[in-house]
Amino acid sequence: MAKRRPSGDGMVRRRDDGRWEGRIVVGHKENGESIFRYVSAKSQKALMKKLHQSIEEYRDVDLSEDSRMALGDWLDRWLEEYISPSVRESTLRGYRQYIECYVKPRLGDKPVCKVTRADIQTLYREVQKDGRRTEHPEYGYELSGSTIRRLHGVLHQAMDAAVQERLTAKNPTEGVTLPKKKSSVKQILNNEQLERFMEEIKQDAIWHDFFYTELTTGLRRGEICGLMWSDFDEKKGTLSVRRTVHQRNGGGLTTGETKTGKGRRTITLPPSTARLLKERRKRSCSNWIFPNPIQPEMPVSPGSAYSHMKTLLKNAGLPSIRFHDLRHPNVKPETKIF
Repeated sequence: MAKRRPSGDGMVRRRDDGRWEGRIVVGHKENGESIFRYVSAKSQKALMKKLHQSIEEYRDVDLSEDSRMALGDWLDRWLEEYISPSVRESTLRGYRQYIECYVKPRLGDKPVCKVTRADIQTLYREVQKDGRRTEHPEYGYELSGSTIRRLHGVLHQAMDAAVQERLTAKNPTEGVTLPKKKSSVKQILNNEQLERFMEEIKQDAIWHDFFYTELTTGLRRGEICGLMWSDFDEKKGTLSVRRTVHQRNGGGLTTGETKTGKGRRTITLPPSTARLLKERRKRSCSNWIFPNPIQPEMPVSPGSAYSHMKTLLKNAGLPSIRFHDLRHPNVKPETKIF
């Protein structure tokens, strides 16, 4: 086995072309051989300045042989080993899309240990300016600042893991300038619009109970779809939120834990909603409070709930809003159900 040289150890020489070249030890292979970082300059003075900067950068760092792997290969490994076992399928799919669409085409072939903060800053600038695959009628090919911030969140996690695995000296996403966070104005139904929506759902025998419960509880889409009768305490008038339903990639549904640890909670229902569920239970033939109308052994699909909400809003002549914006602070808990 080769003699192990300490990190930071180096040498300086003058090349035949007159330039000065230096190297320092930045890590070690499995067999103990040193991994070097080379720098060069026109003068010995300039070279020493560069070397001192490198020595400071790699102080107490001992990179592994894998530090030379391409960034794209590391990101694939990170998704498989770090992310896949711990996140939902939809989250993994989103991470992979950011990497495949934005990172790999620009930095995928660069060694992990050589990715710099300047590289990351350039990446963000380029994809924000020209990262959209198809032209948007209003924004052209530009990406929103929020998309860049989400991309940064993915890369920051991946490069933090790379530091832990001794693939790079420091996280190059640290200190980059990000687009300012713009808070979008939440659009909710006003009192008059809310009354129109409630009149509209009265005409829908299949979906009325679902949307009335949503209006009076403000549950997330996956949470309300994942409710089972075992979650409903008729005597106390409460609902326990224990699970959430997700769309599988390629079709189908899966159930999992709530979005956050605090998502597991028990909520007290307005009396009108408790009565509605009590009556609904009497005629139910499923373990799910809101089953698939065609396959009652399955929960209703979050995608179907969203699509039907859009249809109801359109039929009522109301503006298009997000599902969670159905939650409204002015919903009267004793509004007549029928």
